[in-house]
Amino acid sequence: MNSEQKKTLLLLKLVIFNYHGLDEEEKSILSSTAAKLEAPEELKWAYEFYEQDSLTAFDRARAFFKTTIATYEKEIQTEFLHSVWSDAQSKGYVSEIEAMSMLKLAKDWGVQKELLILVRK
Repeated sequence: MNSEQKKTLLLLKLVIFNYHGLDEEEKSILSSTAAKLEAPEELKWAYEFYEQDSLTAFDRARAFFKTTIATYEKEIQTEFLHSVWSDAQSKGYVSEIEAMSMLKLAKDWGVQKELLILVRK
């Protein structure tokens, strides 16, 4: 995975988790993901992106994703969304706002059907 993909995945997780406020477990998930990807700078970048204006972060991220993840193959797009879904489930729940955000992004990228198949398993 290249640096752009790492930034994209970490930003995706950050904006989804931050919809209801980032708790310690979610911060830990982000740190763990960054460690696995060897991406501390990319995680720092994602936090800086978010903190520029937290109220518009999701919409700004959607615009960013149009130039990054929207250009990736469907399998990668679905894998990224499924990764967020799995991480949310690992904390014991997927909030309605998290699920709706993922579905909105899946619709943007044309992978709603693929995401729904994965989450139903």
